[in-house]
Amino acid sequence: MSYKPALASLSLGRAWLHDLPPKFTAAANAGLQGIEIFYEDLLYFATTLPGGSSLPVNQILTAHHIRTLADNLSLSIMALGPFSDCEGLRSATAKAEKQKELRLWFEVARILGTDIIQIPSTFKTQGFTGDMNVIVSDLREISDIGGRENPPFRFAYENLCFGTYNDTWEKAWEVVKGVGRSNFGLCLDTFNIAGRGWADPTREDGKVENADAVFKESLKNLVKEVDVNKVFYVQVVDAEKMRRPLVKGHAFHKDGQKPRMSWSRNARLFMCEEDRGGYLPVVDVLKAICDEKEGLGYKGWISMEFFNRSLVGETSDVPAEHARRAVESWKKLVKVMGWESKVEETAPRKHANRRSNVVGQPETAEISARL
Repeated sequence: MSYKPALASLSLGRAWLHDLPPKFTAAANAGLQGIEIFYEDLLYFATTLPGGSSLPVNQILTAHHIRTLADNLSLSIMALGPFSDCEGLRSATAKAEKQKELRLWFEVARILGTDIIQIPSTFKTQGFTGDMNVIVSDLREISDIGGRENPPFRFAYENLCFGTYNDTWEKAWEVVKGVGRSNFGLCLDTFNIAGRGWADPTREDGKVENADAVFKESLKNLVKEVDVNKVFYVQVVDAEKMRRPLVKGHAFHKDGQKPRMSWSRNARLFMCEEDRGGYLPVVDVLKAICDEKEGLGYKGWISMEFFNRSLVGETSDVPAEHARRAVESWKKLVKVMGWESKVEETAPRKHANRRSNVVGQPETAEISARL
């Protein structure tokens, strides 16, 4: 098995400004092989159908359209997400609604051709509990429902560095072990791992106290404790070092929102973009996950999930520019990691642009990403 580059669909421009067909074309033309579908893109793509995106049938029809686009451009859809806010639910009604939604996601994912549904740790508080027994029970039930499908679905659980209860890889791994199902594993994200264990955007130096020593020990434990068979895929991105602490008065600050969340929404970077301010120890994280001798030895999809204020740019070149940056990042990553003989070559694939009839939405001031 080799390493294969993928890009999250939202990382080519936000859905209310940039239609999915041009984004897919940009990814294919740049030489990317896979797409991680952000459900927001599917919903916006479905808005032009009679009845809008709220109708399940329209989401299903849109999934067929997306699959056709991907097949025509030789793109693989490697995951669907984020299936959010499904853990630690206090309300039985809310839990039943999420399970109903999940069954629609199964149908959509099956059409798209992926068996992986990504689940991020919740960053909400109202209506949720941090009781590990409840969290594990909810996610085990989801796993069992997905496991009964034919073929079964896998769930990739990801700690968000701004998550309410499970904000570290260690806590995410405890959840995975607690669920104890073969189809429930991890999505390891370099930003969310380093963004909590090493970085702190509210400090002058951008780091937690004693960051290097603490994080080195954390990565040693990751290699020692995590079962590589439970790593379903990996997300790789960096982030900007803030010029001044992200506290009240900073342009990214938002009352009631965790600083790491504001940072994540506005200032992620592709890996190897130090010239743009990237500073996280992403290579160290990736080596811990992928190195065959000193790490877990993971191989498979490497998805670039990029959130940044640049994604709400209104010009038509936003998808192509971000696809170009993603491929440049991938090529540098391959060299840094010594993967030259372990990847399938990325080659631009020229295709005719397809016009979309999706009506764009007005730009919003907030980059309303979930992750």
